[in-house]
Amino acid sequence: MEVRRWKVFLYTSALIAGVVSPTGAAREVLRLGEARVVDLVVSRQVITEADRNLSAKLPDVLPDYRALLIQLAPLIVEDPPPHVVKEAARVIHQKDAPILAAAREAEVDYLVSWNTRHFQTGAVRAFVRFPVVTPGEFLKDFRRLLPDDL
Repeated sequence: MEVRRWKVFLYTSALIAGVVSPTGAAREVLRLGEARVVDLVVSRQVITEADRNLSAKLPDVLPDYRALLIQLAPLIVEDPPPHVVKEAARVIHQKDAPILAAAREAEVDYLVSWNTRHFQTGAVRAFVRFPVVTPGEFLKDFRRLLPDDL
C-alpha cells in the first residue's frame, strides 16, 4: 500500500530559518523534504522574499540557500491570480493573503510558518482545510504518525 506524502507549504520565515539554522525544527522540516518523506511546496513569492531577505541581511548565506533550494527541489507553485488573493484577503491581512491563497490553491496538507498569529482565526480556519503551524508543531504532528517501535 502506497502512503500519500503530506504536501507542506513553507512560508518565507520557515524556509529562511531552515536554511540559516543547522539545528532546530525548521531545518528538520527541510530534511524531511530532502529525504522525500514530505513534499515541500513554495510559491514564487516565497522564493522571491527569501532571496531578497537573505541578500539584504545575510548575503554570505545566499549561495548556500540557492544550492539547498536546488537540492530540496520543492514544488514551486505560481502566485495565485488577483481574484483568488482578493478572496483570501477577506479572511486575513492583505500581506498574508497571497500566501494563504497559494497554499489553498496548491491543496497542501500544512502551511508551516514561524509567524502563525494572523492565521489562527476562525475565518482563516473556515477558509482552508489545512492547519497553519510552526515548524515544531508540524514535527509533533509528523511524529504522531510514526510507528511506536521506531
